[in-house]
Amino acid sequence: MNERDPEALLDALDPDQRAVALQVTGPLVVLAGAGTGKTRAITYRIAYACAIDAYSPDSVLAVTFTRRAAFEMRHRLALLGVSRAQARTFHSAALRQLQHFWPTVIGGPMPSVLAHKASIVSSAAARLGITADKTTVRDLAAEIEWAKVSLVDSQHYIEEVKNGHEVPAGLSAEEMARLLDVYEDAKGERGVLDFEDVLVILCGMLQERSDVAAKVRAQYRHFVVDEFQDVSAIQRRLLDLWLGERHDVCVVGDVAQTIYSFAGANPAYLLDFSRQHRGARVLELTRDYRSTPQIVSLANAVMVRAQNSGTVRLQSQRPTGKAVRFVTYSSDKEEAEGVAAKIADLIASGMKPDTIAVLFRTNSQSQVFEEAFAARKIPLAFSHAQPFFQREDVRNAMRVLSTAARFATTDEPAALVEAVSAHLEAVGWTAQAPKGGAAQERWENLKAIVSWAQESRANNIAEFVAEMEERAQYQVEPDQQGVELATLHAAKGLEWDAVFLVGVAEGLLPIAYAKTAEAQEEERRLLYVGVTRAKDFLEISWAQKRGEGARGTRQRSHLLEGLWPEESKSLKSAQRRKGQEAAQEFAMRASQEELMLYEELRAWRSATAKASGCPPFTVFSDQTLRQIALSRPSSCEALLRIKGIGRVKAQMFGAQVLAIVSGQQPQLSRDEKSSAL
Repeated sequence: MNERDPEALLDALDPDQRAVALQVTGPLVVLAGAGTGKTRAITYRIAYACAIDAYSPDSVLAVTFTRRAAFEMRHRLALLGVSRAQARTFHSAALRQLQHFWPTVIGGPMPSVLAHKASIVSSAAARLGITADKTTVRDLAAEIEWAKVSLVDSQHYIEEVKNGHEVPAGLSAEEMARLLDVYEDAKGERGVLDFEDVLVILCGMLQERSDVAAKVRAQYRHFVVDEFQDVSAIQRRLLDLWLGERHDVCVVGDVAQTIYSFAGANPAYLLDFSRQHRGARVLELTRDYRSTPQIVSLANAVMVRAQNSGTVRLQSQRPTGKAVRFVTYSSDKEEAEGVAAKIADLIASGMKPDTIAVLFRTNSQSQVFEEAFAARKIPLAFSHAQPFFQREDVRNAMRVLSTAARFATTDEPAALVEAVSAHLEAVGWTAQAPKGGAAQERWENLKAIVSWAQESRANNIAEFVAEMEERAQYQVEPDQQGVELATLHAAKGLEWDAVFLVGVAEGLLPIAYAKTAEAQEEERRLLYVGVTRAKDFLEISWAQKRGEGARGTRQRSHLLEGLWPEESKSLKSAQRRKGQEAAQEFAMRASQEELMLYEELRAWRSATAKASGCPPFTVFSDQTLRQIALSRPSSCEALLRIKGIGRVKAQMFGAQVLAIVSGQQPQLSRDEKSSAL
């Protein structure tokens, strides 16, 4: 293909991707589902714009969130003949600009940027009399990072806590607010910057110095931002300052893959984009080239239960494949051995180990799989997770138990669990789980050791330590050609031929500390991310209890209600009965005028669904239409208060619905037809 031939570039795209490429000016938001070729669409868009001389390659800045993604984008652009276009992470682009302007705007050499802030956080905590071990320091550092990228200073931190934000365990809101200030003082005394300062200072520089802003805006005239659902407040602010009063920006994202809220990510910036940039066109990429129809169907079903998700409905472009497997195991060990046996069979049949992944919610779940795989000599890869016995928390626990073993003099098998628990208190073990963060991760690692003590037949601490050392010998060195063991967070952006999604039980997925409705929805999105990593083979499993002798049993994750095969038929019947009861109640309760409005809304929904080639329920459910008829909303804000109507659907259909409610007859425009779900 001649990379400078505009028509050849367009011919390489599917109709949805082509629509993205053709809009080279003005604001554009692309809602791109998993596996739909979003990187292809936006790189070809840049190449096409350069080919028709709408852009100069030097004037393009494409921004993404990882160095790997930026490298891939640069590589693709170079293959398309636009190597001069810039593709960088937010921090890389900001650091480059800050280094350029620092000598003239601030003067002198730019301070060094901290690789890690732990030592300064520890020093700041000590000044306030806060006792902080390494785990606590990690949690405090993460909280400081959240506050800075969310543009929350010490004066507003307490207000955020009053609105529901959780403070790291052991601290009050007032203590954390003071720590934010003391940390900045300690950092200033050392004359260094942290990672977040790069964005904060550049934003201040662009805002206060019109000459600096003018130079940046003269250089970059066309912007593309990938993974826009992961944008934080400070990143959104930086993009606005880069743009100034201009609107030549394309953002791409998938609300269903928002899984970094704890790091400041806010999907509202994606959903509200067309409000900020009036006249913005909304396009969707729904053709999934990654996964089989069976996997895509499950992914859609997971998200159709979400509250106002704003996600697109995927359409698989792959031939039909194997049914998704659902397996219940009696224990974690049985689950690990069952998965290991199946993976061994896949490898024996010719599948390469590095095309297989086992995905779980937390790193602490990996150890039982490490053992089962080592026993079968299945090669493992740990590119995104540290092996269990190499983790600092586990090494510290082993040192404490080994020391205790040297001084043990009596056999106390009945008290082994109590003895192990008592010794592990020195490294942070508590009977009750702490809230999320690094403390939760440490607790899960220590809990694994305590659980082994409950199952052990050892007579004393020394024999138990010997058992643990034998377990450690199973550890396989990292091998990037092996089966991947990864958390769901680490798996985002990756794909494998075969995926085993394990531990899908209450307390694990969703995680135990996900208490709020918002946190539960993020756990649903994690499940969606896990499902959409699979190309050809997907198995979802859970274990009823941790070990054979474990107390209590787990419950299967409620995120799979209605999707687990044996319950789907009865649940559908219950839902059908519930729908019939709701319809009867509405008919008895509604006035004649409200009934007529409901029928008008149903007729409109049918026409809208037919125009876009989708089922009617994907526009609005019957229950949502009934609520519209009863409440008769007169504004977009009133529409958004109705359950089942999120910002994306309000943008797509709001004007038409409001017209019907007011007695008018709306017409579907071409853009509205193409935007329909």
